Order: sequence, then C-alpha cells, then structure tokens
Amino acid sequence: MPSFRQIHYFLAVADLGGFTQAAAGLFIAQSALSRQIAQLEEELGFALFEREPRGVRLTPAGAVYRDRVATIPKTLAAAAEEGQQLARGESGVLRLLHSSTIPATSLMPVLDRFAAACPKARIDLDRASSEEQVSLVANGNADVGVIRLPVLRRDARVRFVELQPERLWVACPNDHPMAKQASVTVASLQEELFVSAVYREHGGLARVVTDLCLKQGFVPKTARIVSPKTSMLNLVAAKRGIAIVPERMTTLGGVGIAYVPLSDDDAQSVCALVLPLQPTVLGQTFADIQLAVD
Repeated sequence: MPSFRQIHYFLAVADLGGFTQAAAGLFIAQSALSRQIAQLEEELGFALFEREPRGVRLTPAGAVYRDRVATIPKTLAAAAEEGQQLARGESGVLRLLHSSTIPATSLMPVLDRFAAACPKARIDLDRASSEEQVSLVANGNADVGVIRLPVLRRDARVRFVELQPERLWVACPNDHPMAKQASVTVASLQEELFVSAVYREHGGLARVVTDLCLKQGFVPKTARIVSPKTSMLNLVAAKRGIAIVPERMTTLGGVGIAYVPLSDDDAQSVCALVLPLQPTVLGQTFADIQLAVD
C-alpha cells in the first residue's frame, strides 16, 4: 500500500514537472525523492513518469493515477480539521432527550446558546419519558437527557444534575371560578376532577402531584379521561377537569385555559440533567450552558 508521503512526493513531481524542482520545494535531497518514487512505482507495478532530458512527463497510467489521488491531501486535511472540531465540541451531533412535561420551547434559550457555541454541531432532539431517558443515556443512545424528578429507575452508569425548582400551577378552564384568583392551594383542589394521570408507581410529574395531594389528606379525583402527557391541556380546554402543571408547561398556553399558581411552599417540581459518567464533549457543553442559564 503506497504511503501518504510517497503520494505527496509523486504529486509534487507531477505538478512541478521534474525531480530537481520537486526536491527543492520539498526540502529533501533529489536522490531521496527518486528512491521514494521508484519504490512507489514498484509498489504499483507500472511506471509513473517518462524521464526526459529537461524533466519528466507523466505516463498515461501515471496521469490516471494522478487524477485519482490528487484530492487525497485535501481530503486528509479536511478530515483532520473535522476531527479537531469534533474534539473541541464545535461539530458533531448532540443527541438530546426531554420529557413531555419539559416542552421543547422551554429549552430554546439553551439551545440557541449551544448553537452559538458550537456553530457546526447539529442537534437531534427527541422526546422520551424520564424513566426511559435513564436507560437511553446509560446505553449510549443519547448524550444527555432532561428529566423531571423523581425517577424510580437508577443506573450506575449515569449521574443526575438537578436544576432549579420551578413553581407548580393549576391549569383550569378559563371560565372556572378559580381562574379569577391570584393563587390557590392544593387543599382547595380536593373536589376537582384531575385530567392528569394519578399514580405513585412511576416517577415524574404524576408522582409529584399525587404526593402533594396525599400530604393534604386526599387522593386526587380522576376525570373520565386522563393523560400523563401534554395532551392533558387539551382535556382542560375541553372542560373535562383540571391539571397541576410545572411552570414550563404554562408557556404552551392553550385557548380556553387559565393558569393559576399554587401558593403552597412545597408546590414545586425539580428537573435534572441525565449524563453518562463520561459525557461527550457536546453533552458536557450543553450541560454547562444549561447550568449557567438555570
């Protein structure tokens, strides 16, 4: 297999039209250059040049070979530059996950800063449950996840970085009596129908809401139609009941929906980043930006 040095020397001779000129340009002895070209011709099994009194001329086979290898130096240089950019975290693909209660719109300020810091990087954004994200990140199928605590699934291959708590709000139909109040308490929701899923077997928002209600001495009454996803807001707009949502979800708005903050001190929810123990450069860059913004 010809070496890159031999190809580099061959192109120099072909471009400059002679061994003397090429040796001077390469800063090597002409005899050393001649040996390298002779070894290359032996390796290939055909002559590259026809020696003439005033220089050399490519053989037909040499001309074809030159056409094929002429782009190799530029290709290798480009590959090295791309590798350096990837190592510096300036390019590549960030595989980012988020849960349904963390709308993509709420991540945009961080993603904009990330895009500015890594202008050649692409972002592959996908949604997965908080529990699923732990496994996906641990198995190397994602670089970082944005989850809502608590999660019941743990994995020694990942670490959790908590973000600042956010206030919980009540989403209710805009003609509901509580829609006109400045704030409400969890206890005041005892007789309301919840369109959000109610269970303690899973983590995330449903676990937080259920625990809040249990602390006030009641189990949330479930509406006939419930959803653990952002579609709960569609049910609120359709006047099927209410839902407790984190502040991030209030940015989704919704026609016919009013948002009222909960005044209880513990009416908060915490998000976290899920990172592998040895994060990718892009994953760590995203995490650093998120923590600086948070």
